[in-house]
Amino acid sequence: MQFKTNRLRDAVVFALIIGSGIGAAQAQNAPATSDKDSKAKTLDTLVVTGSRIRQVDVETSQPVTFITRDDIEKQGFQSVADILQNITATGAPPISRASPLSAGEAAGGTFISLRNIGAARTLVLLNGRRLGVTTGGLADISTIPASAVERIEVLKDGASAIYGSDAIAGVINVITRQNFNGAIASVYYGQYGEGDGAIKKGDVVWGMGNDRGSIVVSGEYRKEDGVGATDRWFTQDPRGPLHPTDNWTTVGAYGGFVTTASTPIPGIPAGTRVILKAGGDPRNPADYIRQNVATGTCAGATTSTGCTPGSIADKTNTLEQTDLRTPLESKSLNIDGNLKLTDAITAKVGVLYSNRVSNRTVAGYPMQAASFNTPMSAQSYFNPTGATISNWWRRTWEVPRISGSDLTTYRFSASLEGSFEGFNGMPWDWDVSYMHNSNKLLQNTYGNLNLANVHNAVGASFKDASGNVVCGTPGNVVAGCQVWNPFLAYGVTGAGALSGNQALQNYLFQEEHATGETTTKVWAVNLAGSLFSLPAGELGFAVGAEYRNESGKFVPDALAVTGGSTNLSSGPTRGGYNVKEFYAELSAPLLKDVVMAKELTLNLASRYSKYNTFGNTTNSKLGFVWKPLDQLMLRGTVAEGFRAPTIADLYGGSSETFSFFTDPCDTLFGSSAQNATTRGNCTNGVGGNGALGALAATYRQRSQTGLAGSPNTQTPIAFVSGSNPLLQPETSKTKTLGAVWSPPWVENLNMALDWWKIRIENTIVADSPDLILNDCYVQGIASRCNAALFTRAADGTPRVTYGSRNAGYRLVEGFDFDISYRWSWAAVGDFRVTSNSTYTSKDILISTNDPRYPVSSVGVTSTFRIRSNANLSWERGIFGASWMVRYYSSMAEGCTYFVPGLNDPNLECNQIQYAPTGGFVTGTTTPASAIRRRNVHGATVFNDLQFRVKLPWDANVSVGANNAFNKIGPILYTQPSANVNYYGGFDIGRFWYVKYTQKF
Repeated sequence: MQFKTNRLRDAVVFALIIGSGIGAAQAQNAPATSDKDSKAKTLDTLVVTGSRIRQVDVETSQPVTFITRDDIEKQGFQSVADILQNITATGAPPISRASPLSAGEAAGGTFISLRNIGAARTLVLLNGRRLGVTTGGLADISTIPASAVERIEVLKDGASAIYGSDAIAGVINVITRQNFNGAIASVYYGQYGEGDGAIKKGDVVWGMGNDRGSIVVSGEYRKEDGVGATDRWFTQDPRGPLHPTDNWTTVGAYGGFVTTASTPIPGIPAGTRVILKAGGDPRNPADYIRQNVATGTCAGATTSTGCTPGSIADKTNTLEQTDLRTPLESKSLNIDGNLKLTDAITAKVGVLYSNRVSNRTVAGYPMQAASFNTPMSAQSYFNPTGATISNWWRRTWEVPRISGSDLTTYRFSASLEGSFEGFNGMPWDWDVSYMHNSNKLLQNTYGNLNLANVHNAVGASFKDASGNVVCGTPGNVVAGCQVWNPFLAYGVTGAGALSGNQALQNYLFQEEHATGETTTKVWAVNLAGSLFSLPAGELGFAVGAEYRNESGKFVPDALAVTGGSTNLSSGPTRGGYNVKEFYAELSAPLLKDVVMAKELTLNLASRYSKYNTFGNTTNSKLGFVWKPLDQLMLRGTVAEGFRAPTIADLYGGSSETFSFFTDPCDTLFGSSAQNATTRGNCTNGVGGNGALGALAATYRQRSQTGLAGSPNTQTPIAFVSGSNPLLQPETSKTKTLGAVWSPPWVENLNMALDWWKIRIENTIVADSPDLILNDCYVQGIASRCNAALFTRAADGTPRVTYGSRNAGYRLVEGFDFDISYRWSWAAVGDFRVTSNSTYTSKDILISTNDPRYPVSSVGVTSTFRIRSNANLSWERGIFGASWMVRYYSSMAEGCTYFVPGLNDPNLECNQIQYAPTGGFVTGTTTPASAIRRRNVHGATVFNDLQFRVKLPWDANVSVGANNAFNKIGPILYTQPSANVNYYGGFDIGRFWYVKYTQKF
């Protein structure tokens, strides 16, 4: 299909064609330039990320952040991932090291999200060529060894006109060492003040070269130990240190069941959760007691009494078996070489091998028979009731769930590059290249139960003549089966016990293996140079063509695919696509060294892309540089962009997931509690679906253990998520406008201020239960109340099916402010101050095409309004020191502990106000509003210190501390980018380190 036509694209394409034509015509009449004159005017040029045209100045029409080798050495973060995650333009990590519950192909990787709009909208390059991605389009930055890096360029602007798909938020270009002579070896060791989370790293860089060629080899090994959630005071309890007894799970290491009329327990009414008392006989009904189910609730809370705390009796704290920081181990080898074949032709080769192994540990599986249709047989030897028990439960605490992700990357690139004298007598550069990137993944998971074996283990059983309890019935023994009595608690041994019973554990648990592979192949040809000379300089151009093929698969274990284990059922992902692309770029200097125009340059680019999946699209870009004074540069861009649907978007298999959500029809924590419109929609439904009828007046959302005790509760039944083969590309428009100023009265002071705005249309929305249910009941959007999206059980519990779709838009806007200053004091040393800040003024996501009132999420959880880094460095002789301050502005989240119905600040809810819901008052264009409850936390500041010294034998030693003052961020019950009550992007303690570097 043919994609959009608009004035910007047409104007840029027209200008490129006309400019090229005029260049060809004028070049024939251009005056000859002598060799001597040409050499006199020659300056060193380079290609800066965001353009294919070589230029003298690194300051372009686009804002680019440079991270040099020296910058890397002067900080305590020693992986490419950690370095990039701490720049201010970066948003919350899509998958953090504090998210051990993350699953799927990307689990264990590290991904960067510029502008906080998603890692799939950030293009990552290695030496100007795409890094391989997952089937979901995520580039794992942890595969690049930090020791190989010469510099990192971060383009904070849209660049689809130059690089194609994905470059919506910007481009990260990691550039490796190309010309290095000698050898360097480094060792690094660090650990947290608590004595855990050690990082050990060793690397060697060797290189040699001359005027004909060079080779650089970098090898690196890194091992990072894990940290458990209970190893920190702020994450050791499910609801944090203020509520240490709340939210312990009732589906714990104490097995039990819910009584019914057919499965009674004497003296206990039907519908009661019961467990075996300590030391009790599991076959004796009289030894079963009520389970204490108090997990804490704010129902009935007052300002004086607060919320009712939970009890830890008969429950389990899952964080005792959960990682706070997952362990990681990696090894890598990078080789870059070049050889001059002739004076005008150079061959270049790049090879990368990387292996990353990461592990994740979470608590043993919360087995609930009703979810998997594995009832305890009435004929089970351990059944105390004599009737089928269909609702028993037991968390398999003896066997924590451990998942490992082993990713191996093989990358090869080769190019021929050269230059020649164009028809206009000016030098032209060309290159032809091929790149192959392969990521091979093996995931191992242990700790999920084999459902067929569970069915047998709790099926019919009897005691044989030898006194052993065996599976089956007399004369019909189930061969190989091991009996299980799930009512025996963790630590209790005996017949059918899981504790101390390796044979039973081997029978119930089998290791599962998932495999994945993605391959990226790129053939490219580029030509760049100058078409002719204008009065203000040379008209630069670049043209090129590229063919890219992406293929990938992710195949879960057969047990998971068939739903044969408690591992969430998911189908395989397989597919691929190819794209043919052509681009052209012009850099036209219009004015130079005239009044109010020391420089005025116009930059134009356009790229045509033809996909075999959705069709074609053309994206263009216009930029300018204007220097009214030598000390002041103004710059700006307008750029179109797009993101093509990924392999997983188009061909991904469906999977089951137990999502956390807040049902808007819940009469205590949902919108229905105070919004009459929502209550009416819950009662009557919208568009013929979703009606609760009379139940709406009393409906309470169910959790895995009963009624929801707070908002954002995990569903008791599995939801289903999947792909959509009809998805179309996202399209975007990015605008930037900025100024770079070096005031003449302050030597070595430089400042830059850039405004940026990104609007993405036709967004590929990762739909969610919260979005679907809120769109239906709060917004009253009939298309979102479709039975294909959700249905409700008799008790009102929703079962949601969701996937990606093209809908709505995303709008982000803000400012970047950078400042640097250098000065020297003869008696003290040389100083340098740098500061980089990002201010986000808007972040709006509209996930539907129906009319919505835009509401910004800036300031909510990890969508920070301000991120700022300030660095002071000092050098004097052999000594040096650095002090970095990392600032994160305040964070707000929906209230968890509050008095229901009270509209004044109370308990842990300090901001209660009427606020837009995103909808409109029925039949009007007036924004609808409702009470919004938030708890706002103050800013968080981390301080990093380093001291370094150069030793006489050509060595360096650095010692330092990240988060030197041991700052801990706020407790966040919504668990942003984490599976604990803490933001996954924050430091978890003071981290000490030492680094030794030896040059040879």
